[in-house]
Amino acid sequence: MLDNLTAAREQMALSLSFHIIFAVFGMGLPIAILYAEYRWIRTSDPVWYALARKWAKAFGVLFAIGAVSGTVLSFEFGLLWPTFMERYGGVFGLAFTTEAFAFFLEAIFLGLYLYGWDKLRPWAHWWAGVPLPIAGIASASFVTTANAWMNTPVGFVEVNGVVVSAEPLAPFLAPATPHQVVHMVVAALMCVGFGLAAVYAVGLLRGRRDAYHRRGLAVGLAIGAVFAPVQILIGDWATRAVADQQPAKLAAIEGLATTGPDAPLSLGGVWDGEQLRGALELPGVLSWLLHGRTDAVITGLDVVPLTDRPPVTVTHLAFDVMVGIGTALLGLAAWTAWRWWRARRGHYPDGWTGSIWYLRAVALAGPAPVIALIAGWIVTEVGRQPWIVHLRLRTTDAVSDQPGLYWYLYATIGIYALLSVSLIAILRRLTRQPMARPPGSSAVADAPAESDPAVSGPPADGPAETSSTVSGPEVVR
Repeated sequence: MLDNLTAAREQMALSLSFHIIFAVFGMGLPIAILYAEYRWIRTSDPVWYALARKWAKAFGVLFAIGAVSGTVLSFEFGLLWPTFMERYGGVFGLAFTTEAFAFFLEAIFLGLYLYGWDKLRPWAHWWAGVPLPIAGIASASFVTTANAWMNTPVGFVEVNGVVVSAEPLAPFLAPATPHQVVHMVVAALMCVGFGLAAVYAVGLLRGRRDAYHRRGLAVGLAIGAVFAPVQILIGDWATRAVADQQPAKLAAIEGLATTGPDAPLSLGGVWDGEQLRGALELPGVLSWLLHGRTDAVITGLDVVPLTDRPPVTVTHLAFDVMVGIGTALLGLAAWTAWRWWRARRGHYPDGWTGSIWYLRAVALAGPAPVIALIAGWIVTEVGRQPWIVHLRLRTTDAVSDQPGLYWYLYATIGIYALLSVSLIAILRRLTRQPMARPPGSSAVADAPAESDPAVSGPPADGPAETSSTVSGPEVVR
């Protein structure tokens, strides 16, 4: 049997990791859908119509599952952390209130969009979908502001453990809000972009080299590869902000034992209670990255009381995983740009997507940004410990004292297992559905698609383009 603190922490970790996958698709997938529909309206090309319809159906399913998992997550705040909600709920409550408005706005327009395909004129239908990415990004951003406030609490007056006044806009004014929100939104777009690209890369590896798969791949990469280098810059900004706002977290991220100049950048390693063991250290690099000079003094764990130190090994390794994946995706983005540029000059007769090794790399890139995203949230949450509200309220003091709290964890595991099985079954059924045809058109084969690991395309003998060098430029042209 788990104690209450462990059970509550594990349940929050499970719920956040599960729900965030659906939240990121709510931000990025509507952008891809609207782009595909826009291309269909402008060109009357049935392949673009088929892509937009398939992605819209998948988005509807993901939104429904996300709504359930998000509801579970919202109840957990009161059930697991009653002291936290009682003391500070009124301070950051506006963030969750505005998130609810954004969620309902997204739900309303999603209903209009899904049921309006054959009932609205093309441009009216397209405009009905425009609020979807706006509301999705707003919803996730508002929730992120609440977490940013927990990392850098501001905007309230507390007397003897009781909040006597609070600024309603406190979550939006928290010092951590700008970099956390931007970092989260860009990460979401990368997850969607590389996730879509991976699906169609697998289809191309299976020999389905038709226009449907090449365009699906190109749209995904056009989103993911563009934001990969942007995220590196944002990550640097966020790390510098953490060094200023939460020095103990930065020390845990780097496993930095002592305060001083020439602070090393450490890769890998395990914290033994006193120092990082088995790490590859690059002397002076951390000081240089944060302040532009190696003699800059960086705060280490030696000035942090033992009772206030975050779990170092988990925080450090999670950060390494996030940065490592981000660097690998940056390399894939550069490879994509190189192959596209070479293909435009006739160096690849079979097109820029003709390399098996390149397609394998894209396929592996599908789950990679999701793993990096979860690792980033581990850094954010575990690196803040032992505080649920930084330097204000300890996690041990915020957890519920209700007996048998572990039963909530077991129930949550069961709910999410059921949701996962349902999602897989629905998506597999969706892949076998015939490709959608534009009204009055028979250009797209009306036959069940072959089984693909996720969103699939038309049969291999379906519509194909005459050129073997169909590429990203066509998508962004």
